[in-house]
Amino acid sequence: MNLLFVSSEVAPFAKTGGLGDVCAALPRALRALGHDVRIVVPMYPRVRAPGRTFELLFQDITVALGARRVTFSIYTATLPDSDVPVYFVRCPALYDRPSIYTQDADEHLRFITLAWAALKTCQHLAWSPDVVHANDWQTALLPLMLKTLFAWDRLFARTRSVLTIHNIGHQGTFSAQHLFDTGLGEVAHHFHQDQLREGRINFLLTGILYADAITTVSPTYAREICTPAHGVGLDPFLRMRGRAVMGILNGIDDREWNPAVDPRLPHTFSADDLAGKELDKQALTQRMGLPYDPRVPVVGLVSRLAWQKGLDLCFDVLPRALGRRPFQLAVLGTGEPKYEDFFRHLANRHPRRVAYHKGFSEDLAHLIEAGSDVFLMPSRYEPCGLNQMYSLAYGTPPIVHRTGGLADTVRTWNPKARTGNGFVFDHFNESGLAWALHYALDQWGDGHGESRASWRALQQNGMREPFGWQHRVGDYVAVYRSLRGD
Repeated sequence: MNLLFVSSEVAPFAKTGGLGDVCAALPRALRALGHDVRIVVPMYPRVRAPGRTFELLFQDITVALGARRVTFSIYTATLPDSDVPVYFVRCPALYDRPSIYTQDADEHLRFITLAWAALKTCQHLAWSPDVVHANDWQTALLPLMLKTLFAWDRLFARTRSVLTIHNIGHQGTFSAQHLFDTGLGEVAHHFHQDQLREGRINFLLTGILYADAITTVSPTYAREICTPAHGVGLDPFLRMRGRAVMGILNGIDDREWNPAVDPRLPHTFSADDLAGKELDKQALTQRMGLPYDPRVPVVGLVSRLAWQKGLDLCFDVLPRALGRRPFQLAVLGTGEPKYEDFFRHLANRHPRRVAYHKGFSEDLAHLIEAGSDVFLMPSRYEPCGLNQMYSLAYGTPPIVHRTGGLADTVRTWNPKARTGNGFVFDHFNESGLAWALHYALDQWGDGHGESRASWRALQQNGMREPFGWQHRVGDYVAVYRSLRGD
């Protein structure tokens, strides 16, 4: 099949989170099956990093968006570790900004231009996609565009659309006065009329109404967003779409996240030979400025420090636990000041037991996953989550709240039956997190003897699970084929 991915992020060119990872790894996996996969993404300044080269494909394409005329050029390069072509939309007036996402008044224009550029690129290439795969609100107007403004072009006569919702909390809601800036003014009657009367347009809602299929990034999250508790106002429309809404669990790139071959680790290891993991623990504590003690477990945390990640529970639970139990804490992340301040103060109070690195480092993230004994991920909600899968692959049992993709990937350890791969708490409160943390520390025991043998079985359960994209890609192929009528 011919498959067009359109996204605001594609790793390694532009990435703020899991969206960028998915929109690189899934196209690679599809290409490995023989499909003709192509990607369209904006050319932000960070894309033009030293050492990268790009070929100019088309220059000065102009589209009329309301009273504006937007001009862009298309450059191309190959997605690393594949032969998948990536088309970059070069429009300095819209994309040459310090951040991928902004609060600027033309944010709607930045991403409707991406959608127009994607379909215009297909026309210039005379390449007919079987499926246009849109991702999140930034590209969610594509399904409507295909059914209306581009319906005349026989190039798209058999094209179907898939919209993947990576996080329903981000919807792309703007003033209705910007409708004509989208270039869709002549089909305004296709937008949700109640919202137009209320003075707003919602990109994601429009995508939900017109996409041929709607996927999200885990089966549990697909069920959750169809409820008032998690649908953020869009649940009635998702319920209306019925069986068109489905959840497909994300995978991980197990070439990059594989402890047996990870070049970022000082020592590699596998489920059958975990000796290198203890050496990575030693390297982690040294890197973070903590004393190494094989008898003391290290709890790792790598996260965007935000409300969604459930870190409010840590304010009470972690200081109390540090007062009662011997463990160390290694934290990497940046975000809201109140969370940064909390971990900074906790490290100042316990300098030999807690270390906090503000910011993000890919090398340190890999080392924390490998060198920690337990991974902490108490998310309030989590559409899919990748870090818990990285942790499982690296023999680091995660502590998670039962929500979204965390519920689909982590099962509480049962030492008698030797089943499970981590520690799951059901109720999002301090008692739930405290129970899971103390249960994990109890299972660690002293790290020797019988407790060590049990813990090794727990680690191996997680490390042997199939989380790579090659185990997920077939579900997407099935969706595409069903839309094509195969």
